[in-house]
Amino acid sequence: MRFLLFFLGAVATIICIEKPAEAREYPWCTYYNFGRGGATNCGFATFQQCLAAVSGVGGNCGPSPYYQETPYYQRHRRGYPY
Repeated sequence: MRFLLFFLGAVATIICIEKPAEAREYPWCTYYNFGRGGATNCGFATFQQCLAAVSGVGGNCGPSPYYQETPYYQRHRRGYPY
């Protein structure tokens, strides 16, 4: 019984310590009937995914106005703890 309580406590601790999810900005958007108010979906990581989404439905693919690529020096830091 003590082992079970210890095990459940350890699992609860691991779950609570887990790093929270971060929002991700995607670089490609679909534009459906954009000239008439239409809709926009900016949830595509690749241009091919975007093309597949508009295939057969109609619409255009284009770069996301919200996407900002992380500069090279921030992606490849060395010696920094964060």
